[in-house]
Amino acid sequence: MLDAGETNEAILEVNNIEVIYNHVILVLKGVSLNVPKGGITALLGGNGAGKTTTLKAISNLLHSERGEVTKGSVSYRGEVTQHLDPADLVKRGVIQVMEGRHCFEHLTVEENLLTGAYTRTDGKGALAADLEMVYNYFPRLKERRRSQAGYTSGGEQQMVAIGRALLSRPETILLDEPSMGLAPQLVEQIFEIVKSLNEDQGYTFLLAEQNTNVALRYAHYGYILESGRVVMDGPAKELRENPDVKEFYLGMSDEGRKSFRDVRSYRRRKRWLS
Repeated sequence: MLDAGETNEAILEVNNIEVIYNHVILVLKGVSLNVPKGGITALLGGNGAGKTTTLKAISNLLHSERGEVTKGSVSYRGEVTQHLDPADLVKRGVIQVMEGRHCFEHLTVEENLLTGAYTRTDGKGALAADLEMVYNYFPRLKERRRSQAGYTSGGEQQMVAIGRALLSRPETILLDEPSMGLAPQLVEQIFEIVKSLNEDQGYTFLLAEQNTNVALRYAHYGYILESGRVVMDGPAKELRENPDVKEFYLGMSDEGRKSFRDVRSYRRRKRWLS
């Protein structure tokens, strides 16, 4: 966990990566970011900005979608990890919770949770203790543990997805769009649990999120992506107070959401002319 004003050395480093799909489509264009150990780092931007692609580049899940990192590098604890199988990366402590709350619909909630422990070899006692820890953070899952996951709510399925990741005993969790499709009250509940896991258990989080207002209230640091590039980064508190960020995410024009680059250009002209 990061205290206010504390900066830890990066445990995860993304260095100037480019990602291409189908050998043709350039999606990420020189993305760099650092994730400090024990911190909550937010990756922000609209739909199609490149957030999910960035997470999949880190977790080595691009190949199944005909994507690849063609330039740059991704390092975890100082080790370049692009060559690793996704399961090997999980064993090193990095796991991704996919967008869309993927569950095995015909398995029970508890059976879904236990699938997260398939790489573990530390015995039934340790697994039972971690399962109880998950139920302590998600008491609703304990109530529904015998229910088929396909018949649970969207919020409960998001809890299952996070709980399943926790049972792999990760060090770093890549959380993709945790608020998607959830009511505001549930969004706050999910983020409060993320905060508690960070503060109580020391989990490191990199979360991709369109809901900027919520993400920047819980994150320590943020990166804003647009069209596959990082256009701004900084401490979450500074980003919340930044007038350009406020206008981009809160201000709407007749044509819809403005380009962040256009907003910055407009503000520069306005300051120049005033």
